[in-house]
Amino acid sequence: MMCPIGPGPDRPEGEEATSTDAAFTALLEDSAEELYESAPCGYLSTLMDGTIAKINTTLLTWLGRSRDEVVGRMRFMDLLTAGGRIYHDTHFAPLLNMQGSISGIALDLRTADGGRLPALVSSVTKTDSGGRPLLIRTTVFDAGARRSYEQELLRERRVAEEARRQVEEDRARLQEALAVLQSSLLPAALPPVPGMEAASHYHTASPDRLGGDFYDLFPLDGTRWAFFLGDVCGKGPQAAAVTSLTRYTLRAAALHDPDPVAALTTLNTVLHERYAMGDPRYCTTVFGVLEPVGDKVKVELASGGHPPALVLRQDGRADYLPTPGGLLVGILPTAPFTSARTVLAAGDTLLLYTDGLTEARIGEKRELFGDEALRDFAKGLPHTGAQQVVTALTGLLNSFGDGLDDDTALLALGVPTNRPHPANGTPT
Repeated sequence: MMCPIGPGPDRPEGEEATSTDAAFTALLEDSAEELYESAPCGYLSTLMDGTIAKINTTLLTWLGRSRDEVVGRMRFMDLLTAGGRIYHDTHFAPLLNMQGSISGIALDLRTADGGRLPALVSSVTKTDSGGRPLLIRTTVFDAGARRSYEQELLRERRVAEEARRQVEEDRARLQEALAVLQSSLLPAALPPVPGMEAASHYHTASPDRLGGDFYDLFPLDGTRWAFFLGDVCGKGPQAAAVTSLTRYTLRAAALHDPDPVAALTTLNTVLHERYAMGDPRYCTTVFGVLEPVGDKVKVELASGGHPPALVLRQDGRADYLPTPGGLLVGILPTAPFTSARTVLAAGDTLLLYTDGLTEARIGEKRELFGDEALRDFAKGLPHTGAQQVVTALTGLLNSFGDGLDDDTALLALGVPTNRPHPANGTPT
């Protein structure tokens, strides 16, 4: 809406003009030449060969030059830096010649003192009535502030990229260190057990944190072997410390008294005494002993709050081995543990696992995989050899995708169908 200058319906006659009116009046008093010379941007006109025919005061001031040394004496290219002249010849001029106009091109102008003036340049070719080009009119905007801003953005981007690279390197080193530490909490390889087959697998939910799952298999004497598998509460260095203490305590306890109940009782005492006065730490675990007898293997085990072992028979049956009454290990000063027994014949396998397997989330409803589903999966396996069982379960774990968000340990102990007799090595 136009602001009224004289009297009108919006202002009584004689009222003093507002500041807006005064500014508008002052604008009307400026001549076109004054507007051209003092514009907030640079203007220049050149002949078709680039010779400067006209230039305004604003641009002369930016360049630090006088009108006499520029008009008729210099070409537009003479105002550009070496890089600017190359870009002008290869891009700017050809585009202007083809299109008749070009807008917002970044060029560096050269000032009288040898400095650089970052600028955004727009040009248009003026033609006569017959379409023949007469001259080129160019507008120049000072892009120094923009260039500084872009350089600051570039600098910040480089700093951010360097920081990200450093973070990635630090994360890689951390993952490598965690992997080394994690491997130190597990046996490098399961020892060969005469007349038996043993297989294991460890799934790490995150390479950025230490897991608390553990397992082991080691000889007690010339015929018997001890095994255990468990899960320490929590993650990270604290859990790793408990895992290390648990493994070495169970190994030492088994060599002193291999009875599964005695071994878990000793571990319960050690964990409770170590952590009762500070941050409570506990674990779930299954500890057992294998003893070959003829062509079979006797198994005795006890559980401290851990999911029951699953026994897979050669005939396709799969059943859990009940271990009632086992409390979490280390949570109370004393805890009752009860042993359970079974016998493995040729083709049978005992499977131990941590709850990452049964607590995986599946389907659209993200329901727990559960104990029943695990038993049904085991029943459907065509082979029940220890390595075959672990291989099948590894594939199952991989199929869970992001539904598997916890570490998972597997330990399978089986009797091969062509099991040699431990005494003479002949197949039974």
